[in-house]
Amino acid sequence: MTDLPQRATSTRLDPYADRYAARTAGMTVSEVRALFAVAARPEVVSLAGGMPNISSLPLDVVGDSIKDLIMSQGPTALQYGGGQGDPVLREQICEVMRLEGIEAHPDDVVVTVGSQQAVDLVTRVFCDPGDVVICEAPSYVGALGVFKGYQCDVVHAEVDADGLIPSALEQAIVSTKASGRKVKFLYTIPNFQNPTGVTMTPERRTEILEICRRHDILVLEDNPYGLLGFDDEPRPAMRAQDPGVIYLGSFSKTFSPGLRVGWALAPSAIREKLVLAQESATLCPPPFNQMAVSAYLSNHDWQGQIKEMREMYRERRDAMLDALEAYMPAACTWTKPDGGFFVWLTLPAGIDCKAMLPRAVTSRVAFVPGTGFFADGFGTSSMRISYCYPTPERIREGVRRLAGVIEAEMELLETFGATGPIPGLPIRGAEHPSTNTQ
Repeated sequence: MTDLPQRATSTRLDPYADRYAARTAGMTVSEVRALFAVAARPEVVSLAGGMPNISSLPLDVVGDSIKDLIMSQGPTALQYGGGQGDPVLREQICEVMRLEGIEAHPDDVVVTVGSQQAVDLVTRVFCDPGDVVICEAPSYVGALGVFKGYQCDVVHAEVDADGLIPSALEQAIVSTKASGRKVKFLYTIPNFQNPTGVTMTPERRTEILEICRRHDILVLEDNPYGLLGFDDEPRPAMRAQDPGVIYLGSFSKTFSPGLRVGWALAPSAIREKLVLAQESATLCPPPFNQMAVSAYLSNHDWQGQIKEMREMYRERRDAMLDALEAYMPAACTWTKPDGGFFVWLTLPAGIDCKAMLPRAVTSRVAFVPGTGFFADGFGTSSMRISYCYPTPERIREGVRRLAGVIEAEMELLETFGATGPIPGLPIRGAEHPSTNTQ
């Protein structure tokens, strides 16, 4: 018997490191995902994850719908489907978008595996290595990971309490063009932004769209939280003003994240490219998942369910804001979201939230350090805290624990002085100007 050749051994941690494509250098574990194992421990109050709270879903209705789906359409639901997505679901998606003032045709909708895949497909279609994507500062960590994975350069533009600042966007565009680089699109989350929770005002939406039209830059509007506002009807989407906007939506926040069903609404030429990219990535989005969502929309009062979710999240938001007011040191500031899942908390300069995280976990509370939401290393003194999943009682206790950790860090800062590094609290440079209001 002939011996098989032996694979060469290596003492390197990853013996395949010199074989990977260059783009894998941008593939890193996100700040959020790295916390999952710790945050899942029952003794830890997790203010970290953005998991939707699906406890109010009528699981009996969902179960009956899925049973009926299998009995009546099983051969179709369990078979391959089209790369663009189920036609019935695409019609229903148009009804959902109509709540935000969007008039669309089902032919221009591409169903995706969550809106995360839609970000990936758009980036794959438009971006070459070295192209620039302009993002809010801070921005969604999952999108930043996509852009980095495709070797894009991310240029940040500041947000404040009213969302993306038009003058900051203009400056980012002008400086990028002056450096000889090409801006492919603006990525924005206008409603209850992840991670800050702020919402772009109507006036700014109009101004942002005008700036992008003038500079011939696409707008990628990511809107997973748009129907989860607390105080009024859904705000008109940017896509409602400009049919050239690529709009991304998802059922992960308003129904089930486990089914992974999202979509992109795009001009017809772009839609064709997205379908081709979808087919090369997955052949088709899962028909069973799409038809399960479609059955839910057909058989249940989904708008009433969203209203119930809004009230649940409003109660949790109020619990967090009340606890922040009661427990946080006066030097801390935070946003006051009108919807969505998140609050952006900023501490005094000199405190490194990432270095502080292990001490917070020891005190049985978790958050996401702000550095994960920037592509340029900023955000050291800020953190994202979420109110979507814990009960109001757990939220209050988590904020109380977090405040205790912050007070201890501030005492260290005062002891060792703000001009020098604090043991265990390395200072990484200046922050972006504040995005928070108290």
